[in-house]
Amino acid sequence: MNKQDKILKLLVEEKLISQEQLEEAEKTAEVTKKPIEDILLKMNVVEYEDLVKIKARAYNMLYENLADKRMTDRVLSVIPLEVAENYKIICFDKAGSKIKVGITDPNNFKAMEAVNFLAKEEGLSVEYYLISDISFNIAFKQYKTLKKEISTALKTRSEEEAEEVETKKKDDGNLESIVKTAPVAKIVSVIIRHAFEGRASDIHIEPMRNETRVRYRIDGMLRTSLILPKNVHNAIVGRIKVMANLKLDETRIPQDGRIRMVINGKEVDLRVSTLPLLGEEKVVMRILDTTKKILALKELGFISPGLEIIERNIKKTDGMFLVTGPTGSGKSTTLFAILNKINKEEVNISTLEDPVEYFVKGVNQSQVNPEIGFNFSSGLRSLLRQDPDIIMVGEIRDNETAELAIHAGLTGHFVLSTLHTNDAVGAIPRFLDMKVEPFLLASTLNTVVAQRLLRKICPHCKEEEKLPSDVLLEVKEEVKKIPPELFKEVNLDINPDKLVFYGGKGCSHCGNSGYSGRVVIAEVIDITDGIKEIIMDETRALKVEDVIEDQKFITMKQDSIIKVLLGLTSMEEVLRVLYD
Repeated sequence: MNKQDKILKLLVEEKLISQEQLEEAEKTAEVTKKPIEDILLKMNVVEYEDLVKIKARAYNMLYENLADKRMTDRVLSVIPLEVAENYKIICFDKAGSKIKVGITDPNNFKAMEAVNFLAKEEGLSVEYYLISDISFNIAFKQYKTLKKEISTALKTRSEEEAEEVETKKKDDGNLESIVKTAPVAKIVSVIIRHAFEGRASDIHIEPMRNETRVRYRIDGMLRTSLILPKNVHNAIVGRIKVMANLKLDETRIPQDGRIRMVINGKEVDLRVSTLPLLGEEKVVMRILDTTKKILALKELGFISPGLEIIERNIKKTDGMFLVTGPTGSGKSTTLFAILNKINKEEVNISTLEDPVEYFVKGVNQSQVNPEIGFNFSSGLRSLLRQDPDIIMVGEIRDNETAELAIHAGLTGHFVLSTLHTNDAVGAIPRFLDMKVEPFLLASTLNTVVAQRLLRKICPHCKEEEKLPSDVLLEVKEEVKKIPPELFKEVNLDINPDKLVFYGGKGCSHCGNSGYSGRVVIAEVIDITDGIKEIIMDETRALKVEDVIEDQKFITMKQDSIIKVLLGLTSMEEVLRVLYD
């Protein structure tokens, strides 16, 4: 029996996969010519670490998961960084003359030869463990942490400071050549790369009284990642300005620019904003990974009945679809999930964005530029002359854009856009405040989605937790208001007297925050004939009670409770987002 067959047999014997799942995977592998292990992982029938564990047994090897293991410099230095990176091997333990080495490929004999050679030189004996690629990547990052890399760059910077001052004396006007020196370039490069690898959406570089603070916004929350000496602040700002093609000698007014660079093989855009403070400038960089996958609505966290309303209404060929919420609530992500779903060869989709955050194949995407008069209203006029079927306007900010969007929806176009309101019902008075006629709004508007983003509990440190009695009482009251059939739709078996809640205690995977990733909570209004009558009645204002009476509707608060009971997020996070 070859190793492959042995792995598959063990998977079935250990009940990690069924015989039927194996047969299905074998058929798919035969057609696609892809490795059967990849097929099984794609089918989501077996966990990656479980597969590696079985693989280790098939090869008569030991197995180790290094995800939460911290290695000292003394242990890591047994295998040089270059060797570890080249052969994907890592030393994770050392006791006396014995070392434990993780290897990702049991057939990588060259790697073992390299380690055996190094061990022999040091008089060490080696014990090999099979580890996953994920395990290796997490452990390998300990070779070069952010602080280590920055410390090295700062040391080089300090050593070369005298030489830099001398250069400045010789050519005081050539600041650009100074900020391109290797140490400063290295500091900036490392700050950006670690932000990208850490899933940050923004980088803040802020001058303090005696130091410079670098903070990353991860899952909507700012965290201090680094404190730098004050004397490098201006050089770092200068280097970023050079990269973003901004004016180096202009420090009195704000500037905006862009940086495009490749990180880990991915093309990344950074929107750069500088702001003059007292004597110095602050820099904020928004990271836009234009290559990232657009998630489906279900993957974002939408559930029924809201999901059903959205999917039914995006099939319409005219009218308006609105997504509302504050800045950073994921409105654009939702719109792109919808665009991706309705994007077909036979329709012409055009967008106006600020900025372009995702690139969608087959969609005509434009970025507004107010400096030259190309804003949402003027851009929308131009789009209407481009024979569009579907139009996405990044945001409706003023009366002119609102009227143009309404007109487009009335004349046979399907318009998607966003609005800043706290809830779905609030979108109606917001439009009326922009002087849109009630009968025109009622005739055009199809759907209103209001949403927020909650941080998801890290799956690696998730644990059961108890709520304070007053919070628990409030949750129980809210659960009673949710229709029981809705719990069945999301596979939740609810006993109001035995509600289970979860939180994250913090681990190396989530930066000890207890959270990793985010999930949508939303409320969705279907603009039915009954709702249209209320909109057109100038003596009445649409209320949540009207919507509940008219259709199957759950509030954002109720949706958040469902996400908590599903174990996706914590009650603490719900209180932070909806009640703070």
